[in-house]
Amino acid sequence: MMPTILEIIVVVVVIIIITKSFRLQSLLLRSKQEMFGCQRFYRKRTDQLAPSEPQTFSLPAPLPPWPQGQGFALGKINLGELEAVKVSRFKFIWSSNTQNEKKGVTFYKPIGIPHGFYSLGYYCQSNDRPFRGFVLVAREIPSKSESTHISTGIASPALREPVDYTLVWSSNDGSEEGLQGCGFFWLPQPPEGYKSIGYLVTRSPKKPKLDKVRCVRADLTERCENYQVILDVGTRFSEFPFQVWSTRPSHRGMLGRGVSVGTFSCNSCWVPGQELPIACLKNLDPTLHAMPNCDQIHALINHYGPTVFFHPDEIYMPSSVSWFFENGALLFRKGDLIGQSIDVDGSNLPCGGRNDGEFWIDLPSGDRKNSVKSGNLVSAKLYVHVKPALGGTFTDIAMWIFCPFNGPATLKVGVMNYSLSKIGQHVGDWEHFTLRICNFTGELWSIYFSQHSGGVWVNAYDLEYIQGNKAIVYSSKKGHATFPHPGTYIQGSGKLGLGIRNDVARSNFFVDSSTHYELVAAEYLGDGVVSEPGWLQFMRKWGPTIVYDVSILPLVLRYSMANIFIKLPVELYGEEGPTGPKEKNNWVGDERG
Repeated sequence: MMPTILEIIVVVVVIIIITKSFRLQSLLLRSKQEMFGCQRFYRKRTDQLAPSEPQTFSLPAPLPPWPQGQGFALGKINLGELEAVKVSRFKFIWSSNTQNEKKGVTFYKPIGIPHGFYSLGYYCQSNDRPFRGFVLVAREIPSKSESTHISTGIASPALREPVDYTLVWSSNDGSEEGLQGCGFFWLPQPPEGYKSIGYLVTRSPKKPKLDKVRCVRADLTERCENYQVILDVGTRFSEFPFQVWSTRPSHRGMLGRGVSVGTFSCNSCWVPGQELPIACLKNLDPTLHAMPNCDQIHALINHYGPTVFFHPDEIYMPSSVSWFFENGALLFRKGDLIGQSIDVDGSNLPCGGRNDGEFWIDLPSGDRKNSVKSGNLVSAKLYVHVKPALGGTFTDIAMWIFCPFNGPATLKVGVMNYSLSKIGQHVGDWEHFTLRICNFTGELWSIYFSQHSGGVWVNAYDLEYIQGNKAIVYSSKKGHATFPHPGTYIQGSGKLGLGIRNDVARSNFFVDSSTHYELVAAEYLGDGVVSEPGWLQFMRKWGPTIVYDVSILPLVLRYSMANIFIKLPVELYGEEGPTGPKEKNNWVGDERG
């Protein structure tokens, strides 16, 4: 009996479904093989997967000898009862990827640990970026005297071995034949009154020896939090989801004492806000002796100070604050129609208090208004605030630049660009970028680029350098947000193709911050060491408040703007004159990002 046309169609459909199902299973099998590299999927020996010690990233130029100081760039930092050393030599343990190395994450054991120091946990990083990792190792500082030790009221040692390990996760599926090439993640179980600082990774289901790591007495630690995802193993690749994160202290900024150790966090069911089973170290040394002194600060700026490039079509240039005051800037008080001239050093500005709306600064009226809006590049300089970061193990050099005027924005909608005649403009534009310096070595570690209401940290290996170890900072056309590379950056909604356009490029308009700067604050040095200018104490607005009417937008953009606005940077809602550097959250706190 011949099959009917319908039966033939059914058979063909079934064959197609089976074929597609087989292809999907093969694809999933290959994906899991690429993710884990266990024997069941890929039989390459794990000791052949990566070099025993990875090549580390180095800055373009060697470091200079720094001026003499107390503890900066000496390789060790006193944290109170502990002394810490940064270790950057590692031995390969396990990789989450074997066939496409660039897409994987590799886990390392610190090696070359100085005598008397102990590991606190292992390190990992993505394979698609240059290697510049570190972990801290620690030793207990012997008490200077019996009375000093007793005065703490604590007789327990600062470091102790764990009492056990808990297997957090493994890439093995449970079969004995699939053990080779798999990774096993262990959380040290601390003694009572102690905290674990990091995890260990092995290639065997056998627990590590207890002497491989140390736990730290709880009062010498601080709470840490997950920061950035390094590895995300979903249920597509494993029966149990698994994530690996970098960590950072929960309390950061100038007053924070949490110290990043360089270890990672991992778990299968972490909920945002949940306290982690590991902690970071805490700097209990009140002197923060590893911070640079005044001479070392100037040496760091001279060596690392970036060159700030403005767009070739920029019409709103920076200036010095004193130039702005000298050329007619006015102080207004609520209820007064006539502004008051400002002394060149800002000494007649109301100091302290809060941003209560009683005072603000504005441009001069008449013919001088447009010339002041244009700024004065010749007088421009960077205003420098130096502060401790990550418990005094890093130094943040925040460099502020002042522009008398911020120009109107350009709105990008799909492939169309709309120049907005007024929206986004305001008087008195303060922007900044921040250099983060490692206090163990004096190396530039990263730079924070402030971008309107947010910003981003960029590692030293992703920076563009102009001379030696001096990076380039690009300032966006009219808006002055800072970026690490030339090009066009969109801030808003990528999904909607809608946002503010930031154009940056190199030009003949630039300021060299390594020579054109003024140190305005470094509170940790003590009172009177750095004289803060009078204008820095002005906590009110450096420009009047402007409220925008949606009707000034191009006609095509007015429809449903209320729904679209929530996707845009805050600059499009209206402009409150910006406050000065000291009123910003990051003056005391950490950068956003």
